[in-house]
Amino acid sequence: MFSLTYQEDIELMHSLGVNSYRFSISWSRILPKGRFGEINRAGIEFYNNLIDALLLKGIQPFVTVNHFDIPQELEDRYGAWLSSQIQEDFGYFAEVCFKSFGDRVKYWTTFNEPNLMVKLSYLTGLYPPAHCSKPYGNCTTGDSAIEPYIAAHNIILSHATATDIYRRKYQAKQGGSMGIVVSAIWYEPLRDIPADRSAAQRALAFHTAWFLDPIIYGDYPPEMRQILGSRLPTFSSNDRRKLQNKLDFIGINHYSSLYAQDCMFFSCNSGTPEEDTYTLLTGEKDGRLIGMTTGMPTLYVVPWGMEKIVTYIKERYNNTPMYITENGYPQDSKNGVSKKELLNDVERVEYLRSYVTSLSGSMRKGADVRGYFTWSLIDNFEWAFGYTLRFGLYHVDYNTLERTPKLSARWYKRFLSSPKMLKQIGGSDWR
Repeated sequence: MFSLTYQEDIELMHSLGVNSYRFSISWSRILPKGRFGEINRAGIEFYNNLIDALLLKGIQPFVTVNHFDIPQELEDRYGAWLSSQIQEDFGYFAEVCFKSFGDRVKYWTTFNEPNLMVKLSYLTGLYPPAHCSKPYGNCTTGDSAIEPYIAAHNIILSHATATDIYRRKYQAKQGGSMGIVVSAIWYEPLRDIPADRSAAQRALAFHTAWFLDPIIYGDYPPEMRQILGSRLPTFSSNDRRKLQNKLDFIGINHYSSLYAQDCMFFSCNSGTPEEDTYTLLTGEKDGRLIGMTTGMPTLYVVPWGMEKIVTYIKERYNNTPMYITENGYPQDSKNGVSKKELLNDVERVEYLRSYVTSLSGSMRKGADVRGYFTWSLIDNFEWAFGYTLRFGLYHVDYNTLERTPKLSARWYKRFLSSPKMLKQIGGSDWR
């Protein structure tokens, strides 16, 4: 049975006029012990109910198989993403999902933001399993120089394993498509000089292309190979065979942009450079910020970055179909901010309007963008920021769970229902 709030949330989606809802499946809810234990039928039932309820309202499920969480059993047995054994476990989990939900799910992504997850989990240690080493952090275990690249390698090959299973056994009869979602920050050269332009390209390679290049082209970006050498794992001939399955689409999570300054040939006197990229990432240039600040540190309002990152992915990956799978504005809800102020979120309205307008610029120039998801429908527990940030179109009272539409919800509803507004930004299939 759905709780009242659960039913209300589906009604909110329907009332907004969206035609698709993106959500993630919890690995631990389906397989508490991975392939070493039984399938949790209650977990299967939960997602079946959700999918059926969405379809009843004409809302297509857009499903991510893994969004950071992992059964503790796999961490305890072999170190999770640091072991190649994880590829078999992820393939098993993905196949359980394909079997259970694939008759109704037509849009699959294997991972959400793995390029961000491995940095937070194995470079800085801010996310579980909290591995890191100096100068990035002071964890009890880990090696920031090596572990992020090992974990990333196993995630890429886990994606390849799951995609291989789907291509061979399910896609023809189920008729779905397969992609992956990456965090995609645009890096603008701090100065219009060759060194900073190269620094920006290195930053893009070490963030977005790190995962997409192997999946599309079968190897890591040249910039990474040149700098990391033997620290970067290699792909076997069998790995490359599985990677040939490629992608049906690329999911892009884009929120903001930063400046990139070269630290390889020039001295960076302020801030802490990204050691492996020899690049200083900053939101400031000549005493001016790259964009308006938000409730989240380093997330600035930089609408023109949307067109630039979409164009970069379009050109680097032969215009593979794209979905904007996340884009949104964080409000700071601490320090005595009133509910009235949170509901009158004019900053979010302007953010969404300006970013979608920028996106339309890339579409008019030929970018194959097929859908857009804003983050998020409702305020939620935002990872390490907890309840201090609010991304939702709907305000949530965390004591009563009451949902109240913000100004942005009303704007978004008008946006989706207005052919004139959709035509102005160049799209017709906004989700």
